[in-house]
Amino acid sequence: METTSSLIEPLLERAEQFGKTNFELLKLKSLDKTADIASGLISHLLLSIVLFLFTVTLNIAAALWLGSLLGKNYYGFLVVASFYGLIAIILLFIHPVIKARVNNAIIAQILN
Repeated sequence: METTSSLIEPLLERAEQFGKTNFELLKLKSLDKTADIASGLISHLLLSIVLFLFTVTLNIAAALWLGSLLGKNYYGFLVVASFYGLIAIILLFIHPVIKARVNNAIIAQILN
């Protein structure tokens, strides 16, 4: 009897240690993935803010320039607004394609 229990005890201890090690590995992998996704989101957010400010400033300058060419400032703003309206209509039609690509990119980022 003692030989059987003395053989099983080290096996159980190793199985317990294996389970703990696997759990710790899973925690570390999930932490790595979370940190990777969070850092990517933060860096993209900062870049988006800077690009937004640049675009707003550039659009105001373009609207004022076009307004001076067309004779009245609000004409320039109407032209710039019309341009963005056209872009919005185009994006409305290709929205499903963009959504699918973003969805696939997020899934790929999580699984890799």
